[in-house]
Amino acid sequence: MAMPLFAFAAALAVGLPAGAEEYDGRYRIVPGADCAAPEGDPAILRIEDDVLYGAESVCRMTDPIDVRDMDATLYDMVCTGEGVAWRERAMLMHGAEDELVLVWDGYAFAYPACPEAPMRPRPRPSPALAAE
Repeated sequence: MAMPLFAFAAALAVGLPAGAEEYDGRYRIVPGADCAAPEGDPAILRIEDDVLYGAESVCRMTDPIDVRDMDATLYDMVCTGEGVAWRERAMLMHGAEDELVLVWDGYAFAYPACPEAPMRPRPRPSPALAAE
């Protein structure tokens, strides 16, 4: 009994598609955007822990499927933004110039990757202003 269970678990482990962490990082939505901008900057798209943070929207990246013969992954996106919730499918892939290629139904975008560098923290109010 232990051998079939082990074989089943091994087959599952080998056959699972890659997660979104393959795409984790920060990308410029706007050319010339400051990659060191604080979290929430609308000119920066961020992917972290299976979540895409975009301009005024957040999408959970679920059910990844590797696209055969391409370095690409198809996701079901569960999104919210501007008071609306929606579902879409999106394909993500790495472009030839180290950019993120994001394909939504009928649209394709290429976002240059930000170099890995520490981010500036979000500005905090001074203690005097916070007490008022």
